[in-house]
This record gives sequence, structure tokens and C-alpha cells, in this order.
Amino acid sequence: MNHSTARTLMHEWTESDALRIHMECVAACMGAYARRLAPDQEERWRITGILHDFDYEKHPSAEEHPFVGVKHLESIGVDDDILQAILGHAEYSGVPRETDMAKALFACDELAGFIVACAKVRPNGISDLAAKSVKKKLKTASFAAAVSREDIATGVEEFGPIAGVDLTQHIDVCIEAIRASGFVD
Repeated sequence: MNHSTARTLMHEWTESDALRIHMECVAACMGAYARRLAPDQEERWRITGILHDFDYEKHPSAEEHPFVGVKHLESIGVDDDILQAILGHAEYSGVPRETDMAKALFACDELAGFIVACAKVRPNGISDLAAKSVKKKLKTASFAAAVSREDIATGVEEFGPIAGVDLTQHIDVCIEAIRASGFVD
């Protein structure tokens, strides 16, 4: 599978523009980290980001997501590392995050959504968003309340040492990746 095929599949399964943008933003963050840690694997890391929630709109329950999507991906020959990373991004799946790619996906998923929420409430959007503003919003429980602050912290704890980043640096990497993607104003 290549990035174009993954995007086509994501569009076939997902009608929501907001969910599509979320997956594109996670893919952008994954690409940024792949360039640092596994440059020869950037496309695979981006594919993982593009597809991690592609079944969520049709199968939002914990009993089905991401299991239905992974089963479909398996049936079309997507490699096991991508499948395991997608399963591992859902804490309730019970699948451990063993690869750098799986840890990156978990670390980028909730944070990317939170960064987009932060950008939406700023007059200049993402263009001048800084980690300091994101960290301040993280302390406001009522802001983007559905975003798990615990998952963000766990993601940085697991992936930060691999990527050589702390929370502030991780936020910076993700802001820049999302800004460069052009999917968020």
C-alpha cells in the first residue's frame, strides 16, 4: 500500500471532514518523526497515521474500533507493523506498543487533535500557535474535554526518550508538522 492508496481508502470509509483532517494531521506528525527516526520508512509511518481511525466513523464503539478496520487492512495485505500500531493506539485493545512507529502513533494521535482544537480558537489559527499556548490549554479541563490528557502524557513518556523530546518539544514538532501539512489554517 502507498500513501495515495491509503488516502483513497480513508476517504471511502470516512465522510467527516473533521475526522479526515484529524487523520491527515496525525499522518503529518508521523512523517515528521519518521524523517528523524526512520527516514526510509516515512511512507509507512504516514500510512499508519492516515489509516489509524479510518473505521471510526462507521464503527465508533470500543468493541469495533479499530478492530474492524484492522481486519479489513489485514485482508488487503497491509503489513503487520502497521496493523499492530493501529491496534496499539487504542489503549483498550490490549495490544502493547512495541515499535517506535506504534509509540509515535500513540504519542501523536491525541496531541494532534488537541493542537487542531487550539488552532481553531486563535485569531491567526495555527500560523502563530506555540507550545506555550498548547500547554496552557492542556491545563484547562473544559477545553477540548474529550481529549485524554492522560494519553498525551503517556505518549510523551513512552515516545519522548525514543525521539529525544520532552512535552514542549513534542508539541513543537507536531505544531510544525500540522502547519506544514496545510490541512489546518
